[in-house]
Amino acid sequence: MKSNSRQSKVQKRRWRTRKKVVGSAERPRMSVRFTGKNIYVQFVDDGKGATVASVSTLHKSMDGRETLASNVASAIKIGTEAANRAKAAGIERVVFDRSGAKYHGKVKALADAAREAGLVF
Repeated sequence: MKSNSRQSKVQKRRWRTRKKVVGSAERPRMSVRFTGKNIYVQFVDDGKGATVASVSTLHKSMDGRETLASNVASAIKIGTEAANRAKAAGIERVVFDRSGAKYHGKVKALADAAREAGLVF
């Protein structure tokens, strides 16, 4: 019998969350994904199936992107920048999709920084 690996548990959590979290044109889905080295944030309109705005630690316009990593300090910077880009795209209200990650640490720091920068969850 196959044991449940960490990866399969995260995938199941991601699917369970995605059944309930759906973005629209008025409230796009703010999808947050953490890898071992980088942080990715996308604002997705699920009705159209299109990404409205995005930001990551690899994005060329990020200041000091060589020093950004997948940690709390970088999550705060990315959260603030994501909120600024969302406002520039005309987005003020979002639905938060944590992509299967538990809501603490880096995920919580990113969400709090985005809230402080003016996004409404």
